[in-house]
Amino acid sequence: MPPACPAGPSGATSARGARYDPRMASGQLYRLRNPSNGQEILLEAQPDVIYRDQETGEELEIVGKVLPLAPSASQLPWAVENLRFCNWCGQMAQKDLNECPTCGRRMAPPS
Repeated sequence: MPPACPAGPSGATSARGARYDPRMASGQLYRLRNPSNGQEILLEAQPDVIYRDQETGEELEIVGKVLPLAPSASQLPWAVENLRFCNWCGQMAQKDLNECPTCGRRMAPPS
């Protein structure tokens, strides 16, 4: 995936009417896509900043938020390789958590 950078020589450009919601939570990861080639990146996007592909210079569009939503105790996205089952309640939780977010009990070490 190509890296993204904010537009403009100073690193950020104010974008009136940009597609980015000003209510974006800090610490929240977003999936951004290059519309011409479909390549995607995960980025902690900031409001009122236009992000551009470093290779093509095209504006990236926000496709969606990455789970878990901020604020969260885990920094891992919800993906099969990052999840495990709580030994107490059987619900899924990220591997980097010690306590289950569902039942609040301490989970056994990941295997």
